[in-house]
This record gives sequence, C-alpha cells and structure tokens, in this order.
Amino acid sequence: MEDISFVFIELGIAVVGLAVLTRLANSWKLSAIPFYLLAGLAFGNGGILPLRFSEEFVHIGAEIGVILLLFMLGLEHSGEELSENLKTGIPAGAVDFVLNFPPGLIFGLLLGWNPLAAILLGGVTYISSSGVIAKLMAEFGHGKYRETPFVISILVIEDLTMAIYLPLIAVLLIGQGITSILISILIALITVSVVLYIALRFGKRLSLLIAHQSDEVILFTIFGIVLLVAGLAQRLQVSAAIGAFLVGIAFSGPIAARTHKLVSPLRDLFAAIFFLFFGLQVDPASLPPVLLLAVILGLITTLTKFLTGWWSARRAKLNRTEAARAGATLIARGEFSIVIAGLGVGVGLESQLGALAAAYVLFLAILGPLLTRYVEPLTRWISRQEG
Repeated sequence: MEDISFVFIELGIAVVGLAVLTRLANSWKLSAIPFYLLAGLAFGNGGILPLRFSEEFVHIGAEIGVILLLFMLGLEHSGEELSENLKTGIPAGAVDFVLNFPPGLIFGLLLGWNPLAAILLGGVTYISSSGVIAKLMAEFGHGKYRETPFVISILVIEDLTMAIYLPLIAVLLIGQGITSILISILIALITVSVVLYIALRFGKRLSLLIAHQSDEVILFTIFGIVLLVAGLAQRLQVSAAIGAFLVGIAFSGPIAARTHKLVSPLRDLFAAIFFLFFGLQVDPASLPPVLLLAVILGLITTLTKFLTGWWSARRAKLNRTEAARAGATLIARGEFSIVIAGLGVGVGLESQLGALAAAYVLFLAILGPLLTRYVEPLTRWISRQEG
C-alpha cells in the first residue's frame, strides 16, 4: 500500500509540475513542449531529482498521448482533403526523402558504423515528429493556415513510408530472408489501404452511427474506437499513430466538432505525459559525449527539413511567410525517431546509436517549436527590410 501511495504522490507532483510549466510557457508565449522534455530529463534516472515512476503506467499514458494527438489532427481534415493531399503531396514527399534520409545515412557511414546502423540513422533524420507537430499546430492555431494541408500531406506520406520501412528494418535486424521481408511489407500496405478505404468510403455513415445526445456515450465510443484501431494497426506492423489519424479523418460534420471539444482535454493531458516520458527515458550522462555530433546533424537536417516545407509551399504558390511556417513546423523529430533507434539498440547494433538519436531528437524537439514560434515575425521583419 505504501508503494502505490508513493506512485500517486510522484505522479501528482509531476502533473502539478506540468501545470506550472504550461503556465510559464503561456506567459512567455512559447510552446510548452521543450519545458516538458527538460522536466523529464530532470526527473529521470541520472537527473537532478529522480522520481520512481511506474514506468509501465507512464509509458502507456505516453502512447495514448501520441494516438490522441494524431486522432485530433485527423479530425481537422476530411477524407476528401486527405485523398487530394496525397495526390498532390507525392512530389513533396519525394523531396522530403531525398533531402532528409541521406544526411543520417552518410553521417553514420562517416562514423564508421555498420551499414544497417547507418540506414537506421537515416530513418531517424528523415521522419518528422507527428506528435510534436500536431501539438504545435494546436498550440499556435495553425490548423486553418493555408500551408497546413501541405505539411499534413508530408507527414502522412512519411507515416505511410514508415509502414514499409519499420517492418523491413525489423526483418533485416533478425536476419530473415527476402520472403519474410515481402510478407511484412505486404501486410503493412494492405492494413493501411483497408483503414484508408473505410475512412473515405464509410466516414459519413460512421459519424451518423456514433451521434448521440449524451456526451458520455460519444466520448466512450470514440475513445474506444481510436484505441481499438490503433492497437490493431500496431499489431499488423503499422504505426498506431497512422491508424488513429485515419480514424480522425473518418469523422465529419457536427460529430467532428463535438468530438474535438470532448477529447481536447484528454489529448492535452496525455500529450504532456508523452513528452515528459520521452525526457525520462534519456539519461543526461549519455548526452555530453555525442552532443556535438547531434547538434551538427541537427543543424544540417534543420536546413533540409526547412527546405522541404519551403519548397512544398512555394510550389503551391503560397507566400514566403506561409512557406517559412511550413518549413519550421516540419523540423521537430520525436517518437518515430526514437522507435527506429530503439530497434538497433535492442539488438546491440551500434553503441552510440541510442545516445546520438536521443540527443538529436531532444535538440530538434526543442529547436523546432522555438523556430515555429518565431519564424513568422522574423520573416515579416525581413520582408519589411527588403521593402
């Protein structure tokens, strides 16, 4: 009984601490994400004030946070918009891969790593953080900006690429043959296609079916569906986040607006737990030896991600402020990058991979929100100077 009381006390301290940090961030008109990450570093193993959290409980809460972030992002857009974005976003997705996968791959090879470890680092640098970006859009009110559909199309293509990349890497790491690789990729593609078809074809009927006068009924139904689809997607080697995103796409009309209102508080709570948990997983002592490498790689891929968003927005004839916002929004790395690095760490592929990925993600998870916050006033100031 004493142990569980300590867990409650520590979790209570953590949540109150998150509230204080959010107040502080709001007063400074900054994103709260960097504050959550730094708090995780301070309270984790090796931190200033280590707390004995129930790791399993916090981990589950963190996973729910990512799922709800992506679900809410899906609610902002209809199935028709997603379909159009995927059609028009393929060139931007190709540019994204060409600009952002090679830096990690080349960096790993220059460090003398095993080629497979270098490929994993390429995945770490390629994939933006859907969780961080969804949170940034919610905090800064970017949901209705003209560049948002282009940012989302790039994120969706990245997540769909992960549906192929992650099963492929998992099979290569355990040394299985080409048949197993093809089967894993086929299962992932079929799963994504089925969920996407249901979202596009039956979304309106699903919304009507769920509609009810009771907020309680709607909340339980939607929360259950999101977790169910996310779990099934994960079981079939597809990202749980992409499953949740597609569920959000499926809802439309009044039910979407009502769902947004009901689920937003849950999203904010569990999203904060996700960023806190990420910081808890990083041992501060592992960061100094790889910090310079992480910063160099981070600055290189900050530029390449910014160019990805800029090119995508300018290609659609958006103005420079909108293009700059798109580029800055894409910079943050997060949950997928850590998952990719964790695959290599789990089989002992490269001793530096985990620490380098953690330092890199932490750096960009802090830099990304800061640049997103200040890129618009900076772009306008430059335009005034030129004018």
